[in-house]
Amino acid sequence: MHPFAQDLLGRRAFLRRGMGLGILGLAALQPKTNWLLRNAHAAPTPGALAQLDFPPRAKRVIFLYMSGGPSQLETFDPKPELQKRHNQPIPESLIRGVPLAQLQKSARLVCRPSNFSFARHGHCGHEISSLLPHTASVADDLTIIHSMTTDAINHDPAHGIMNTGSILQGRPSMGSWVYYGLGAESENLPGFVVLMSNGAYYPNQPIPSRIWQNGFLPASVQGVHFNSSGEALPYLTRPAGTTQHQQGALISAINELQSLNPEANATEIAARANQYEMAFRLQTSAPELMDFSKEPRSVLKSYGLTRPDGSFAANCLIARRLAERGVRFIQVIHREWDHHATIDQGMKTTCAEVDQGCAALINDLKARDLLKDTLVIWGGEFGRTPMSQGTGRDHHMKAFTIWMAGGGIKPGLSYGRTDDFGYNVLENLMHVNDLHATLLYLLGIDHKKFTIRSQGRDTRLTDLAGNVIKDLIA
Repeated sequence: MHPFAQDLLGRRAFLRRGMGLGILGLAALQPKTNWLLRNAHAAPTPGALAQLDFPPRAKRVIFLYMSGGPSQLETFDPKPELQKRHNQPIPESLIRGVPLAQLQKSARLVCRPSNFSFARHGHCGHEISSLLPHTASVADDLTIIHSMTTDAINHDPAHGIMNTGSILQGRPSMGSWVYYGLGAESENLPGFVVLMSNGAYYPNQPIPSRIWQNGFLPASVQGVHFNSSGEALPYLTRPAGTTQHQQGALISAINELQSLNPEANATEIAARANQYEMAFRLQTSAPELMDFSKEPRSVLKSYGLTRPDGSFAANCLIARRLAERGVRFIQVIHREWDHHATIDQGMKTTCAEVDQGCAALINDLKARDLLKDTLVIWGGEFGRTPMSQGTGRDHHMKAFTIWMAGGGIKPGLSYGRTDDFGYNVLENLMHVNDLHATLLYLLGIDHKKFTIRSQGRDTRLTDLAGNVIKDLIA
């Protein structure tokens, strides 16, 4: 029996004795006598793991997901050799037999340098592009990994690998794995929340919802997509003309129907009861989450905000608010990084949309003493080619850059190295499976032991691979 249903018999007995879901709902809707909400703060949702394998360095994860594949060559991995070989053919030895996405039929593949300057920042000396001045200001908090690799050259399968560890559809997302294993620190909000922002340059880039779904894990651990402006979730506000009493009576009637045969579909009853209770709690907690009026003016200024406006920066502030309220895994998606053309203007626009929010989030977490046990990850599903694709760059899976901060990661570390063209990894290659193994380790979980039986075999987030990269850990 999975842990989110461990209290099933107690719940059903409670409901049969007359304390129906309508009573629970009404209690949650009463701000002055809200015993359910008061106790929810002190009663975290349990996870599947009875005990952890290692002392945890991190309690929660914020994944700043740059959907589309940000160019490492315009952000964190400068390559002077590309400047020297501008518009010259790229060495055949690099690209012979290597899969390409849209450049595979190109007759001539030429080197494209970055048109943006780089400088060293912080005591650590990270080289960071002029496009990211705010990120550069927190350089000493970042570990920059230059040697990431993945197995897919196109977006959809690469999204799958980065977010579920597998190219196969139907696998649980890493947020669902974390929530399933560790539970949540509060019952007022879901344990896994997804926030999404659209950039001005490429606002409609498709992204599959399966990257935050539960796969074969219980439905209760899938990511919940929150709006980043207005109401956090649709239909949280009671319809006009509906009273608390009517709402409670409806839920009570549903409960009576379900209890006619209490032994049937026990896990489904428990899951449904959980969702009704969560919905009632969200009617109080979600509006408060979106209310920035009590945030200090200095904090809002650091993010460049006055209100929740749907921007990436607003989502970063919401992510901090979710983190301090006990949400276990928060994914902040910005989809605008697929720069096949006009990459110079595209990178100017997109970097400006995310730069200030990233730095503000790091500083905000530090100021609240949350960064030490919050693991922040920044990166996309792959990188971009050093070869020109007209005025842009194609997908590149063999070498790309991400950064991490907090949660037990060594600050100020530069890890891994690529060749003079940024095409291949020369040192400390790190696969996405290794990233997932390291993430779980920082949360106290042995990725090889954390398995679920599915389709006849033990399945895990890291599939059949993955190594913990101990050099990254403080």
